[in-house]
Amino acid sequence: MIDSILQTIQTEIQQIIKQTVDINFEIPKEENFGDYSTNIAMKLAKEWKKSPIIIANEIVSKINLAACHLKKCEIAGPGFINFFIDRTHLSKVIYKIIAEKNNYGNLKIGNENINLEFVSANPTGYLHIGHGRGAAYGDSLARILKKAGFTVTKEHYVNDAGNQIHNLAHSIYERYKEIQGLDCQLHEDDYHGKEIIVVAKQIFNEVGDAYLSQPWFEYFRDYGTNYLLDGLKKDLKKFHVEFDVWFSERSLYENKAVEKTLQFLIDEGFTYEKDGAVWLKTTLFKDEKDRVLVKSDKSYTYLTPDIAYHANKLNRGFDRLIDVLGADHHGYIERLKAAIACLGKSPEQIDIEILQMVRVIQDGVELKMSKRSGKAITLRDLMDEIGTDALRYMYAAKALSTPMDLDLDLALKQTNENPVYYIQYAYARIASLFRTYEEMGLKWQLPSDFIEIDLDKLDKLILLLAQYPLIIKEAALKRIPHKIAQYCYQLAAALHYYYNDEKIITENSRDTVEKLSVLKAVQIVLKNSLDLIGVNVKEKM
Repeated sequence: MIDSILQTIQTEIQQIIKQTVDINFEIPKEENFGDYSTNIAMKLAKEWKKSPIIIANEIVSKINLAACHLKKCEIAGPGFINFFIDRTHLSKVIYKIIAEKNNYGNLKIGNENINLEFVSANPTGYLHIGHGRGAAYGDSLARILKKAGFTVTKEHYVNDAGNQIHNLAHSIYERYKEIQGLDCQLHEDDYHGKEIIVVAKQIFNEVGDAYLSQPWFEYFRDYGTNYLLDGLKKDLKKFHVEFDVWFSERSLYENKAVEKTLQFLIDEGFTYEKDGAVWLKTTLFKDEKDRVLVKSDKSYTYLTPDIAYHANKLNRGFDRLIDVLGADHHGYIERLKAAIACLGKSPEQIDIEILQMVRVIQDGVELKMSKRSGKAITLRDLMDEIGTDALRYMYAAKALSTPMDLDLDLALKQTNENPVYYIQYAYARIASLFRTYEEMGLKWQLPSDFIEIDLDKLDKLILLLAQYPLIIKEAALKRIPHKIAQYCYQLAAALHYYYNDEKIITENSRDTVEKLSVLKAVQIVLKNSLDLIGVNVKEKM
């Protein structure tokens, strides 16, 4: 609805100025400056050789307010034109929301088939707080992109090959020996977490001392990988994250994809040998230096199977690949794009989102260790401490590119200071009103029009409801789930303000039904928008 109104205003202005130009609209920071604003008068000033104020006056004097569904438009500052949308027209969005329910806000802004890879943690231990941020972002982005009309496959790359898995198997085997009274010889690069001991005990309970006298590596590798991967899946499911594809790195070796990819790069002339190693000519495609694919000891670098993996994804027919990687991967972007170009694919098909660091704060102090285990804080610890909903919201509310502080004290508060509580309480308040209405023996029905309620008092609520599809569009195209989290908070704030200022259930039955209708629309959109960031609503609080 807002989209069509802004399009109508743009067409109207183009007809007035007799030019087909792009007209940008922004939401003013101050509410008294209207719902939307444009700087078109200032953009035309140099070309027209006129003051922006004079141009703005010419435009405003000729705008057909009724045709543009405007209550008024005003000139502000050096020549901004501010638009105030007619709330009577905008109130029609209530009927649209109630009719469409959870489908309200569904868009068709793109038909790309997107592969979204995120988390991709090594199955060698529990997920940590950085993985949690990546999981919240990736899952929220997938939900938003689907809402906007894209086809999305959520993929987790299982690092079940390479040196870290060799170290995992060795770590479990040493703990397995220790359980039986033998020396435990863990190396510095091995895994020392308590979960390794748990796996070793599981194996001992199942097979006893059988592997003290027979080849053990493959069994311990597969058992440990599968056990820890299963735990990772359970933690992610509890975090409201489920993947469509779990792609095994080992499969790239088993089907010779890594060898074939390397041979292709050699055959196409994109490699050379130096110091006994095989190098990829990534500097041909904007990388700062060439990269090693095969080390002098004939082992592969991390990049080599990664190139094969991304080739596999592109060969599966995806139009776009999105990888969500940790802050330490920032320098990886150009080399991966260059490698894609070496494969004969477009580097523009891959986008990499980098997540910044997370600090956990309690009592104003950064926590680096779990109080229970004395080890690094895990995602499991945080879910147990503050709950999944609070954690999902707080992760989603901050732009991925910004370092964040996760305030445990705030997340645990059952007050309006806690943004999650504040938003869920807004939904619960509406649910409570409908329960009260039904307990009075009354049945709510949507009225044919609004004749009793004061639309000026619903000003902010109605505008926010109408803006929801535009918020989704922006969040999807810019890949910023925090825009949805912020929207949830704004909608909840507008609801609380109205609720505190107005008596909803009154002796005037028509007035009550109309107010409840508006709140029903708010309830639908609150639930819908919270779902986009993986947060549940609460019927009672």
